[in-house]
Amino acid sequence: MTSEVMTPGAKESLRFHPKHPVARRILAATAILAVLATAAYFAAVTWGISHQTFLLYDSARQRPVEVDIAMRRDVEMRADAGMTTMPVVIINHGNTVRFNEYSFLSNFFAGKGYLAICIQHDLASDAPLVTKKGEPYVGREPIYKRGMANILFAIHEVAKREPHADYKRLILVGHSNGGDIAMYFAEKHPDMVADVITLDNLRVPLQGAFRILTFRSKDPEFQPDAGVVPQGDSKDVTVVNTKYRHTDMSDRGPNGLKLSIEETLSKFLNKGKGSELAPVNTDKIDVPPPPGVQAKKSAQ
Repeated sequence: MTSEVMTPGAKESLRFHPKHPVARRILAATAILAVLATAAYFAAVTWGISHQTFLLYDSARQRPVEVDIAMRRDVEMRADAGMTTMPVVIINHGNTVRFNEYSFLSNFFAGKGYLAICIQHDLASDAPLVTKKGEPYVGREPIYKRGMANILFAIHEVAKREPHADYKRLILVGHSNGGDIAMYFAEKHPDMVADVITLDNLRVPLQGAFRILTFRSKDPEFQPDAGVVPQGDSKDVTVVNTKYRHTDMSDRGPNGLKLSIEETLSKFLNKGKGSELAPVNTDKIDVPPPPGVQAKKSAQ
């Protein structure tokens, strides 16, 4: 029997040379584990959260309103059994972005135990969004009123399907024009609003007797009107400045932005929330992070 002694140089070659047979096997095994981990992550998300899309029709306005409803399956079952009441979040899309392009937000809120409702505000037959300087909200108030009517109609219809939810204290979320719709609704119906979260809204001032969290872009092409974002410290408005573009704040944007938004949202929602409608404990749904997520979080 013969024995071989591996020199330090040989050890370094084995450890780092990607063409070495052992190194190739290690790399292959690592790649397989990464694929399996990613598959497990998306399978867990798919199993844990349900999405239902409905095309509703408002006969009073003769207008269709499409909605996507996202819920965590175990929370939905407990709500159906009368064991819990789901808090409700309304997600409003930006101009030229579809209502189903904010799944990172609807999945986040559903994962926290919320009933998440995404509403399609615009139709192909609607006139394009225009700017009319000198008019309130640069002439977009009719768009905000239509959005407010869509929200009221949607929660009325969704409540028929999901009665075990709190439609009287809403969290309103919106990107760009959708953020302005959210703020306009909150201004007109403050008694129905718990929190408002905007992603770079530009027209409606961030103010009211409720908590407000706003994410701001670093984008010279999209600047808020004067008075929209409060200057200096505000006890009711939390301003988060980001390095990203205005158009990044949807599913189209980079994963780094989505992760940072979700982390900030978690802190915002949990701060000072002691009621039964606070976000539920998410330990019951074990969704492992996809490969590379932890590294991305550490780098931010």
